[in-house]
Amino acid sequence: MVRYKVLVSIAVFAASTVGASSPAFPGVEQTAEEAINAKLATGLPEVLDRSGAASISVAHIESGRIVAMQAAGLSAPGQAATTQTRYNVASLTKPVSAEVILRLVAEGRFSLDQPMSSTWLDPDLSDDSRHERLTPRLALNHQTGFPNWRSTGGLRFGSDPGGEAGYSGEGYEYVAKFIGHLTGAGIDHHAQRLVFKPLGMTATTYTAGSEPPAAVASSRSNDTWTPPVTRETPSAADDLVTNVGDYATFLISLMRRDALTPGLIAERARVQADQLNQMCDGIPASICPESAGPALGWTLFVIGGVPYYMHTGSDTDGFSLAYWTPSTGSGTVILTNSENGNRAVLPVLDLIGANPEFVTLLREQASR
Repeated sequence: MVRYKVLVSIAVFAASTVGASSPAFPGVEQTAEEAINAKLATGLPEVLDRSGAASISVAHIESGRIVAMQAAGLSAPGQAATTQTRYNVASLTKPVSAEVILRLVAEGRFSLDQPMSSTWLDPDLSDDSRHERLTPRLALNHQTGFPNWRSTGGLRFGSDPGGEAGYSGEGYEYVAKFIGHLTGAGIDHHAQRLVFKPLGMTATTYTAGSEPPAAVASSRSNDTWTPPVTRETPSAADDLVTNVGDYATFLISLMRRDALTPGLIAERARVQADQLNQMCDGIPASICPESAGPALGWTLFVIGGVPYYMHTGSDTDGFSLAYWTPSTGSGTVILTNSENGNRAVLPVLDLIGANPEFVTLLREQASR
């Protein structure tokens, strides 16, 4: 599958907008929640028409709780998508895996800066002493020096560990293998124990398990439907299956700072590898954030002193996005089953009236 080799793929978002909908009952004042739900209910079909995506499922969070969930379109031929529809969310797997790893650190199993070499060494790297520098922190921040995915010739360093961030699914796979060897259990086991079960995320799995393929949205590209992509063995980097409500519940847990120590909370609140120059290249200084870069599983933007955490998931069979703002308790999850689902992102954020400074930055990136 095609993987985007940039930390965030906001540069491909379409900059179209959708008009605000009329109140569901003219003359009757709506609550803010009712207004958002009404706008999504009437606006999402238009978003699908303009973007060409097959279906879309959206959850919006305000003040630390889900205030709106809506879906539109088809999850398979002749099958309407609902907010219960499960999607392959591609690289939105990484923030979940990162949280599992941070909660293991909070349990005292290992530290972020513990060398992984004494516990796990990929045989491909046995003749390269740079493997001794690899730590969980570098894996979560895309600083292992690995490419996104290993080539047919095996895993190799593309640059020195600890240097400039370069998006790498292999880094997440490496730290997952480290955890497996250290604890005797895989990332999926720890995810169930530390995240999914405590939060009631019953629709979220690293593998398809016993669920029939029909339980996961198929993908549509150019009017051609293909079966959903799922895994038989878990990947810490890719192909998590979830629905919009589960992932929004996960974001709320992050906002509450569940199960983390003060030190880990502080670590996630800072940019770990500066990418401000890359982010601001070619955009007006007035829009440029104060800081930007990876932050232990997320990309962190600080705009006007407000932190915004974002990640995308993009494969040939779908596009997804999640972002959250801890200072306001707000956030949004957008899941689609088409590669061009990226074109739906800005129109959806316009519909819900998402944080304007953040949306302005995304729109400027899209226009480059």
